[in-house]
Amino acid sequence: MSETPVAHHNTAAFYGQAVASFAIALTATAVGILKLHADAWVRSFLGIAVLFLVTSSFTLAKVIRDRQEAGQLVSRVDQARLDKILAEHDPFEKL
Repeated sequence: MSETPVAHHNTAAFYGQAVASFAIALTATAVGILKLHADAWVRSFLGIAVLFLVTSSFTLAKVIRDRQEAGQLVSRVDQARLDKILAEHDPFEKL
Protein backbone atom coordinates (compact mmCIF):
# COMPACT_ATOMS: atom_id res chain seq x y z
CA MET A 1 0.00 0.00 0.00
CA SER A 2 2.63 2.53 1.01
CA GLU A 3 5.51 3.54 -1.17
CA THR A 4 8.91 4.41 0.17
CA PRO A 5 9.85 7.92 -0.93
CA VAL A 6 12.73 7.99 -3.35
CA ALA A 7 15.65 10.12 -2.22
CA HIS A 8 17.06 12.29 -4.97
CA HIS A 9 20.80 12.85 -4.83
CA ASN A 10 22.85 15.07 -7.07
CA THR A 11 25.81 13.54 -8.83
CA ALA A 12 29.35 14.71 -8.17
CA ALA A 13 29.51 16.07 -11.73
CA PHE A 14 26.39 18.20 -11.19
CA TYR A 15 27.78 19.51 -7.91
CA GLY A 16 31.13 20.28 -9.55
CA GLN A 17 29.45 22.06 -12.44
CA ALA A 18 27.39 24.20 -10.07
CA VAL A 19 30.45 25.19 -8.03
CA ALA A 20 32.50 25.89 -11.15
CA SER A 21 29.81 28.02 -12.79
CA PHE A 22 29.36 30.02 -9.58
CA ALA A 23 33.11 30.59 -9.29
CA ILE A 24 33.44 31.60 -12.95
CA ALA A 25 30.50 34.00 -12.78
CA LEU A 26 31.72 35.62 -9.57
CA THR A 27 35.29 35.91 -10.91
CA ALA A 28 34.13 37.38 -14.22
CA THR A 29 31.96 39.92 -12.43
CA ALA A 30 34.80 40.90 -10.08
CA VAL A 31 37.24 41.30 -12.98
CA GLY A 32 34.67 43.34 -14.89
CA ILE A 33 34.15 45.66 -11.95
CA LEU A 34 37.91 46.03 -11.36
CA LYS A 35 38.61 46.77 -15.04
CA LEU A 36 35.75 49.26 -15.27
CA HIS A 37 36.88 52.76 -16.22
CA ALA A 38 35.16 54.56 -13.37
CA ASP A 39 35.97 56.13 -10.05
CA ALA A 40 36.84 53.93 -7.10
CA TRP A 41 33.57 54.75 -5.33
CA VAL A 42 31.56 53.53 -8.35
CA ARG A 43 33.50 50.24 -8.44
CA SER A 44 33.08 49.88 -4.67
CA PHE A 45 29.34 50.46 -4.96
CA LEU A 46 29.08 47.80 -7.68
CA GLY A 47 31.18 45.40 -5.59
CA ILE A 48 28.90 45.84 -2.58
CA ALA A 49 25.84 45.38 -4.81
CA VAL A 50 27.25 42.12 -6.20
CA LEU A 51 28.09 40.91 -2.69
CA PHE A 52 24.54 41.71 -1.53
CA LEU A 53 23.10 39.93 -4.57
CA VAL A 54 25.16 36.79 -3.92
CA THR A 55 24.29 36.61 -0.21
CA SER A 56 20.59 37.23 -0.87
CA SER A 57 20.65 34.50 -3.54
CA PHE A 58 22.01 32.02 -1.00
CA THR A 59 19.34 33.06 1.48
CA LEU A 60 16.59 32.69 -1.10
CA ALA A 61 17.83 29.23 -2.09
CA LYS A 62 17.88 28.15 1.57
CA VAL A 63 14.35 29.45 2.20
CA ILE A 64 13.03 27.63 -0.88
CA ARG A 65 14.78 24.40 0.16
CA ASP A 66 13.47 24.67 3.74
CA ARG A 67 9.91 25.22 2.49
CA GLN A 68 10.17 22.19 0.20
CA GLU A 69 11.55 20.00 3.00
CA ALA A 70 8.77 21.14 5.35
CA GLY A 71 6.19 20.23 2.71
CA GLN A 72 7.72 16.78 2.33
CA LEU A 73 7.63 16.26 6.10
CA VAL A 74 3.94 17.19 6.28
CA SER A 75 3.25 14.89 3.33
CA ARG A 76 5.03 11.99 5.07
CA VAL A 77 3.08 12.57 8.29
CA ASP A 78 -0.21 12.63 6.36
CA GLN A 79 0.79 9.46 4.50
CA ALA A 80 1.63 7.71 7.81
CA ARG A 81 -1.78 8.68 9.25
CA LEU A 82 -3.56 7.39 6.16
CA ASP A 83 -1.59 4.13 6.27
CA LYS A 84 -2.55 3.65 9.93
CA ILE A 85 -6.24 4.29 9.23
CA LEU A 86 -6.22 1.87 6.30
CA ALA A 87 -4.40 -0.80 8.32
CA GLU A 88 -6.92 -0.55 11.17
CA HIS A 89 -9.97 -0.50 8.90
CA ASP A 90 -11.85 -3.77 8.50
CA PRO A 91 -14.29 -3.49 5.57
CA PHE A 92 -16.17 -6.62 6.70
CA GLU A 93 -16.82 -5.40 10.23
CA LYS A 94 -20.51 -4.88 10.97
CA LEU A 95 -21.44 -1.50 12.32
